[in-house]
Amino acid sequence: MSLQPEDVRGIAHLARLDVDPADVAPYATELTAILDLVERMDSADTAGVEPMAHPLDEVQRLRPDKVTEAVDRERFQAIAPHVRDGFYLVPRVLE
Repeated sequence: MSLQPEDVRGIAHLARLDVDPADVAPYATELTAILDLVERMDSADTAGVEPMAHPLDEVQRLRPDKVTEAVDRERFQAIAPHVRDGFYLVPRVLE
């Protein structure tokens, strides 16, 4: 598929992009090369190939989930303006 400068201007208009007129021709060439690559990749025989989420069979290493600090609720609620039954009271914002 070959894109013409008019196509690039039309795409830029639809995407609400301001493209410098001097850049339209190079963009047309580059976008055409990208679309040609996609066509070549689309023509590859993928019958029998199982889809995969990642090309490597690895898992993410995670740190152990453990508590590292304690919450001092009484101290925090002592300085709060309004508290009831262990909850912070805030002004109503919706009627």
